[in-house]
Amino acid sequence: MAPLALLSVSDKTGIIELARQLVTEFGFDLISSGGTAAVLKQAGLPVTKVSDYTGSPEILGGRVKTLHPRIHGGILARRDVPSDVADLEAQHIRPIALVVVNLYPFEQTIAKPDVALADAIEQIDIGGPAMLRASAKNFAHLTVLCQPSQYEPYLAELRQSQGVVSLAFRQTAALQAFQHTGTYDQAIATYLAQQEAATDTDSSADSLPARFTLTGTQLQALRYGENPHQPAAWYQSGAIATGWAAATKLQGKELSYNNLVDLEAARRLITEFAGAEDAPACAILKHTNPCGAALGTTIAEAYQKAFAADSTSAFGGIVALNRAIDAETATELTKTFLECVVAPGCDAAATEILTAKSKVRVLILPELQAGPTHTVKAIAGGFLVQTADDIIAHPADWKVVTTAQPTAAQLEELLFAWKVCKHVKSNAIVVTRDRATLGVGAGQMNRVGSVKIALEQAGTQAQGAVLASDGFFPFDDSVRTAAAAGIQAIVQPGGSLRDQDSINAANELGLVMVLTGIRHFLH
Repeated sequence: MAPLALLSVSDKTGIIELARQLVTEFGFDLISSGGTAAVLKQAGLPVTKVSDYTGSPEILGGRVKTLHPRIHGGILARRDVPSDVADLEAQHIRPIALVVVNLYPFEQTIAKPDVALADAIEQIDIGGPAMLRASAKNFAHLTVLCQPSQYEPYLAELRQSQGVVSLAFRQTAALQAFQHTGTYDQAIATYLAQQEAATDTDSSADSLPARFTLTGTQLQALRYGENPHQPAAWYQSGAIATGWAAATKLQGKELSYNNLVDLEAARRLITEFAGAEDAPACAILKHTNPCGAALGTTIAEAYQKAFAADSTSAFGGIVALNRAIDAETATELTKTFLECVVAPGCDAAATEILTAKSKVRVLILPELQAGPTHTVKAIAGGFLVQTADDIIAHPADWKVVTTAQPTAAQLEELLFAWKVCKHVKSNAIVVTRDRATLGVGAGQMNRVGSVKIALEQAGTQAQGAVLASDGFFPFDDSVRTAAAAGIQAIVQPGGSLRDQDSINAANELGLVMVLTGIRHFLH
């Protein structure tokens, strides 16, 4: 008897070619659901509709078509169990040797703007996952394929073994099927949880779910991770490419693990200035910390100011821009060695200029603000999840706690310093003037150390500058050190039991001090 294949796919990519080879080269009989059967018949291939094979019509508008004993019996029967074989014979059911199924495009549907809940629900596949799971469970006796990329390897397997598929191949394919259905179910659960949260007016709606699942599909094997002895890979979450998976690489070498980590840190910082009302902005990062950030009247000026903030550290850095790269900016970018540049666009003249530095990776990411809503960190025995630190700073909500009051210009400068400081590793101190960083103290074990590093880097330029701190000052020593260097205004979250000590020191020394009430630790 000819082997029997069941083909029921939503994504028709490659299905005609696969079916043709199954019939002409290996003598398979084909059964297919309505849509797939129509495509195969139109291609001139012999195929039996599932409804004709089962003797039961598709009902409920196609919701029920493959949920039938003749289908699942043929899939689940164990060929080496006599009672299973007897059941097949008694019920006139043919064993199925190959199941090719992919699922309704649920993730593609919910990716559409303003998709209705009812439309999303209709894209929840029922028969497809049932067939995939049943086939994967019985991999000892049949093969299941769930994506077009598996078709050619399957045919190659048939050719090299005279029509016999190895157990190892079948088991690997089964694993991929279970991963596929797991990811699919998780996408549905995540979407429904988001819908519930959106309609829940209870304050607990912001709490994290009792079960949190992270899934992804390997997008690219990386040369290594943080160090050469660490294997690494890049995974895409969801069926639709978003974020860095959707970025366009204009030129340069393959992205590394560290490149991607640094690029994401750069994206998060430049997002602070990605609004339509924001001035042209540039951030230059090394090892996820900004070594220079600035605003300018043009994007070229913003880059020049950011580069001048710490030109030594900028060498080999990651540059993020909130405007498209133009010719002037491209010319500046080619004057030094950079690892990566990311911007929302790049004009033709700039593209041509950048080819002079063909090794620098230039990426176009139009949606700079499209970042993750949660962050995840692995720990022994599990992982930690938190919502992203995407709170927007509003100076109107800040509290001036000193006798000296900030001018409008100082408030704008303090806001710029605060936005940058949010993206510096704790303990974080940032000194700025004229909307450009002058000194950055990052990741020190005590805040005084970070203050000294930032002020030493700023040097004499600290005269008249402002200082931002991601956490409160537990003592007044940092305030006095800042004043001695010429700092005129400080922004910090407050919240220390000894806030008044710092406030008193600021008043004594004539400084402006503003408390935000928000802390931005970054570990």
